Amino acid sequence: MKKSRWDGTLSVQVDEIDDDHRRLVELYEELERAVREGESQVLTGMLAAELVSCTDCHFRHEERLMYRHGYPGLEEHRREHQELMATARRLLEERQAAGAPISAEDVTFLDHWLTGHILGPDMDLGNWLNQAD
Repeated sequence: MKKSRWDGTLSVQVDEIDDDHRRLVELYEELERAVREGESQVLTGMLAAELVSCTDCHFRHEERLMYRHGYPGLEEHRREHQELMATARRLLEERQAAGAPISAEDVTFLDHWLTGHILGPDMDLGNWLNQAD
């Protein structure tokens, strides 16, 4: 399993977004460790649910920033947020319905989900916000 360690490559150079991202990376790392070490299904489920919930709050935070600053890519970025959240929630619901634990593959998926969004659309947003200042 790949770890998404916070470093300069994940920084969008906007402190309030970076602060949220750091927290999400910390939660991801805690989930990754719990799955790797065979922690209980209850604990890993709670960590995954917390990661998804905190991500949802972060997305709303980003959307407020985009709206406040007139970001031209707001609607497209918001649609991606909605798609990512629907996919993550579906994953958690499927695991819960099946009584199945969060797997190493799920953790890898969540890693790609998290870092892919930060390194793509969020970098674009950060660049735009920094140029707008």
